[in-house]
Amino acid sequence: MPQDAAKPSASQIRLVLADVDGTLVTKDKILTPRAIRAVARLRERGILFTITSGRPPKGMKMVIDPLEISEPIAGFNGGMMVRPDFTVIEARTLPADTARRVIGIIRDHKADPWVYNGNDWIVSNSEAPHVAREQWTVKFPPVVGKVDEKLDQVVKITGVSDDLALMKRLEHDLQQALGDTASAALSQPYYVDVTNRDANKGGVVMTLERLLGIPAAQMVTLGDQPNDVLMFRKSGMSIAMGQASAEVQAQATHVSTSCEEEGFANGIEKYVLGDA
Repeated sequence: MPQDAAKPSASQIRLVLADVDGTLVTKDKILTPRAIRAVARLRERGILFTITSGRPPKGMKMVIDPLEISEPIAGFNGGMMVRPDFTVIEARTLPADTARRVIGIIRDHKADPWVYNGNDWIVSNSEAPHVAREQWTVKFPPVVGKVDEKLDQVVKITGVSDDLALMKRLEHDLQQALGDTASAALSQPYYVDVTNRDANKGGVVMTLERLLGIPAAQMVTLGDQPNDVLMFRKSGMSIAMGQASAEVQAQATHVSTSCEEEGFANGIEKYVLGDA
């Protein structure tokens, strides 16, 4: 359980930061009434709550509104920090030459590259795997065109394939190729996200510390994927969902039930609110 910050007691917790897909919502992207109640109870205790995701900020509106989130929100794994009305606080982009190189590596692995440039989500084929599902999830359509035509404001590039072994190789090869010039990590078994080197979920914890004046040691993070481990390491307490891999679970302070079994609410109730 490698952690950079000291473990807080329940009375010292001031902020909870949750991943969205596979953590806050179910596999069918459902925000349950019990999860909404758990966040309301945090607020009653004076504990702030916000979210981070590989999704674009507007793709999180379906949970921002019912949870009445008022704190800064981290989209693109921290590539863009916004207020709940989606005004940008700060953005971290990929250099154009790095973006072009990443697209080439993804294509070399026979995966499909998606580019998020400014407010546009660009795909080369609207019928490609996961495009329709992603559109349903984020509630806005992609721009169909040449993904490498405009690379001046790239916040995130996603490699997509249902060959899960290939995706692990792609994650590894991107990390080896990019070194510390950019961040590459699986956000879902079928997505590898590449962002600015400072745009990762560990960086989100440090940005929230700076923006809100809350020490990382007094934060709790919840997640389920390898890209959540970086925020686990920075926060005082971390909770992995029960469906997370053994490697991800080993990096967390606690392990809850799966997202299909109210893992978010169970983790908050047991480890943050102290319910029996």
